[in-house]
Amino acid sequence: MLETAYLRNHPDEARKRLGKRNIDVEGLLAKATVLDEHRRGTQQKLDAELAAMNDQARAIGELMKAGKREEAEAAKAKTATLKEHIAALKDELTAAEKALDEHLWTIPNAPQERVPNGKTPEDNVTVMQKGTLPQLPANAKPHWDLGAEYGLFSLEDGVKLTGAGFPVYHGQGAKLQRALIAFFLDHAMAAGYMEVMPPLMVNADSAFATGQLPDKEGQMYHATADDLYLIPTAEVPITNLFRDTIVDAAQLPIKRVGHTPCFRREAGSYGKDVRGLNRVHQFDKVEIVRIEAPETSNAALEEMTNHVKGLLDALELPYRQLLLCGGDMGFTSAITYDMEVYAGAQKRWLEVSSISNFETFQSNRLKLRFRGADKKVRLAHTLNGSALALARIVAALLENNQGPDGIRIPEALRPYTGFDLIAKK
Repeated sequence: MLETAYLRNHPDEARKRLGKRNIDVEGLLAKATVLDEHRRGTQQKLDAELAAMNDQARAIGELMKAGKREEAEAAKAKTATLKEHIAALKDELTAAEKALDEHLWTIPNAPQERVPNGKTPEDNVTVMQKGTLPQLPANAKPHWDLGAEYGLFSLEDGVKLTGAGFPVYHGQGAKLQRALIAFFLDHAMAAGYMEVMPPLMVNADSAFATGQLPDKEGQMYHATADDLYLIPTAEVPITNLFRDTIVDAAQLPIKRVGHTPCFRREAGSYGKDVRGLNRVHQFDKVEIVRIEAPETSNAALEEMTNHVKGLLDALELPYRQLLLCGGDMGFTSAITYDMEVYAGAQKRWLEVSSISNFETFQSNRLKLRFRGADKKVRLAHTLNGSALALARIVAALLENNQGPDGIRIPEALRPYTGFDLIAKK
C-alpha cells in the first residue's frame, strides 16, 4: 500500500499520479488525510499523557524520599486517573490506525509519470514490435483443433477430471510443456536468478502482503477449511520469502526465479478469449522476481523486459511490447509492460507476460526493508515478471509452426524436446 508519509508530504504528486487511474482521487485522498490527522492527533495526546505519567511517577518518588507520604498517596490517586486516560487513548489509537490502514488498502499504487493516461486496453501504447507475422494457408487450424488432431492436449479430459479450464497434456504435448519450463528456467539462471521451488498454497498474510487480498479474492481458489489460497502466480510465495526482513544494500539486487502451476478462477470470462488455451484456470508459468534499491528499480524493469524479449526471440515468435495505461494496470503496479505474441491461426495477439515495478507498494505491506551504507533503513522496491506463461506460448507455437508435415519445433527448443517435429499421426 502507499506510504502515509508520501501522501502527507507529496499530496500534489500523489494526486497527479493517481489521476491516471479510474478512481475518485480527491475523495480517497481527502479521507486519507482526515484519518491520518486523527491518528496523529490521538498519538500526540497519548504521548502527552505518557509524559505526564512519567512526571507524576518522578514526583511521587521525590515525595516519598522527602517523607511526605500523605502527599505521595494523593499523587498516586491522580495516577490512577491518568492510567484510565492512557488505556482509553491506546484503544482509540489502535482503532484509528486500523481505520487508516483499511482505507489505504483501497487505494491502488500511484502510476509513474511515464504511464500513459487511459481507461481501457485500447489506450495502451505499443512500445515496439518485432518479427514477421506468419502467413498461414486459409485452412490453417487454431491450436485447440491442432491439440486434438495431434493428441497433444485434451480439454474434455480436464472437464471429466475437474471442470472447464483444466487441460490435460498428453505425449509430445506434455513433453513440450516440460521442455519449455526447463528452457525458461535455464535461461533465467544463466541471467543470475536463483531458482526457488515454493509451495503452491499460501496463507492470507502472504496473499495480503503482495496485494492479492483484499483486491482479488474472487480470482483465487480458497481452501476454506485451512484458510489457504492456491497461488495465482509464483510471485506471491517467492516475494513473501522476504516478508518482515531487513537486508543489507550489499545483497541487492536479489534475483529469484520459480516455476509453478498457477490457479486463477477467471470469474466472468466468456467468448472467444477463452477458447482452447487462451484462458484457463490452471497453467504453468516461470516467474522472475527482483528486490532492488529505489535508485535501480527502473533499470531493473528494463533488464527484465529484455530478458523476456530474448526468450521470445529464441522461440522465433512475433511479439510486441505494450506500456499499459493507468486504467488498465494492476492494482499494485506503478508501471507495467505487457508482452504479447501473435497467434497466426487466430490472427490475434495473446498476452504471455506482464513485467511490473511495484516500487514500495508491496514492500510497505511486506515490511521489506534494506539498510544502506549510511546505516539508514528504507523500504526496498519489488518487481516481477512472467518469463514466461506457458499456455498461450504453446498456443502460438502450435499455430504459427503448423505445416503439411506437422508442427515444427523452434531450433532453440529442440535440445529440450528431443524432437524437431510433431508429425501427423
